[in-house]
Amino acid sequence: MQKFDCLIVGGGHNGLVTACYLQRAGLNVAVLEKNGWVGGAATSRELTPGFLYSNCSYVCSLFRPEIMRDLELPRHGLQVIAYEGGAVFTRDGDYLASYRDHDSHRREFARYSKRDAEAYNRYARDVTRQCRFIQPLLMRTAPDPLGFRPRDISELLYLARKFGEFGPQEMAQTLRFWTMSISDFLDEYFETDVIKAYLALSGIIGTALGPMSPGTAYVLLHHYMGEVDGSVGAWGYARGGMGAVTQALARSFESVGGVIRTDAEVEKILSRGGRTTGVVLAGGEEIKARLVVSNADVKRTFLKLVEEKDLPGKFVHRVKHFKMRGSSGKVNIALDSLPEFPALPKDSNCMRGDMHFTDSVERMERAYDDWKAGRWSADPFLDMMIPTTIDPTMTSPGKHFMSCFVQYCPPKVEGRDWTDADRDAFAETVISQIADYSPGFRDRIVHMEVRTPREIEREVGITEGNIFQGELTFDQLLFNRPVPGYAQYRSPIAGLYMCGSSTHPGGGVMGAPGRNAAMEILRDLKRPTEAMSKAHDVV
Repeated sequence: MQKFDCLIVGGGHNGLVTACYLQRAGLNVAVLEKNGWVGGAATSRELTPGFLYSNCSYVCSLFRPEIMRDLELPRHGLQVIAYEGGAVFTRDGDYLASYRDHDSHRREFARYSKRDAEAYNRYARDVTRQCRFIQPLLMRTAPDPLGFRPRDISELLYLARKFGEFGPQEMAQTLRFWTMSISDFLDEYFETDVIKAYLALSGIIGTALGPMSPGTAYVLLHHYMGEVDGSVGAWGYARGGMGAVTQALARSFESVGGVIRTDAEVEKILSRGGRTTGVVLAGGEEIKARLVVSNADVKRTFLKLVEEKDLPGKFVHRVKHFKMRGSSGKVNIALDSLPEFPALPKDSNCMRGDMHFTDSVERMERAYDDWKAGRWSADPFLDMMIPTTIDPTMTSPGKHFMSCFVQYCPPKVEGRDWTDADRDAFAETVISQIADYSPGFRDRIVHMEVRTPREIEREVGITEGNIFQGELTFDQLLFNRPVPGYAQYRSPIAGLYMCGSSTHPGGGVMGAPGRNAAMEILRDLKRPTEAMSKAHDVV
């Protein structure tokens, strides 16, 4: 029987990041993935001939550049191309364009409101200030305020110093920002519905909250913390789809001797005497290891893979009440030609980024009302992109792939499980909305992949299809993520760690939870300095 130092449960991007760092530090690591391919939610798959889909995650920005450098991901094939524009289509036949350039943005805002164009400078300054405060925390382990260990005290003092860099007014604004709704936040700057709708979208994506719900202003900040080629806040396409991220990670891992096993679903994480001893696969095979790291979400890990009797009752109670409500669906569409949007000028760069049809915050909130009633939104918010306008490698010449991320889509339909008929009706709602703005769109469709939370949970393994592995609300951040006292990637079972998006700093294709978990594991092995320097020496 082959024995490893460490087993990673799940081959998603965070699991692969953890595996890379640990393997480079000298451990013998194996990644166990239940599907026949690695990637988790960051995959590219050809489900119809000649079309490569980004099946779940669809844009790249949050992935930390430090990790890209450490693991040599560009050398292993990762290339991210910044997209160039975007648009919100309005019901009166006009559109609001978006551009990478700040001044171009302002000029477009001025077409609707000179006051809003002037306010955009103030808005950008204030959001950037918040980003500068939170960004350094992404790659640091959150302190445990109850631990009183020297490292925890040091990290708490670091947080206090960072917060102390603000003046009294900025402190008050920061506390308000972290707890207020994105709607209220934008109302303090702008007056035009379509401008507020454009900016509000980052506050609701992947979140079971509406734009008027407290806490959504922070969700916007979470999406703004990425960068592409040094441009903070920029978004881009991974050449070859989002699977290119995890394929590069897999190649980096295997290049230093790591082992990846696909079709290897973990059925149970074993423990004895309060310490993990390995795992059992679905086929009954037992694999021994002194360390197990779960990339699965916190509920799947501790309510399904671990025996409840091996865990403290209070911990189990906290895990059961960790908020993980699915709110998103995905429709991937193969097209035989580029769709037309009559509102846009011919050959507009707006086609080379994200496009939306929801032109007011009120319209977003009504879509959320449907979710609360247990229905998919009758007038959904779509984050719609055509990556093939920039990356032609995903289809045959002249063909195109369209990605539609959909809010809102409930984990159950009026309290019952999804059926195939529900899934088809959900897809029809999405296609109907697109067709209202793009004549002849239906005739261009070659194939569709439709994913409700049911399909996302079934394939990717995320509870309720929640793409962040848990809500990004203030009560579930930093030392509260996922459970107070266990926010440092460890668990009540010795040798069992967490590295997925249920841990700090949260969801998105970021890699920070995976890297942070690896550093904590190496500290526990009493060789932090050697391990971290060794990891960097390899690159």
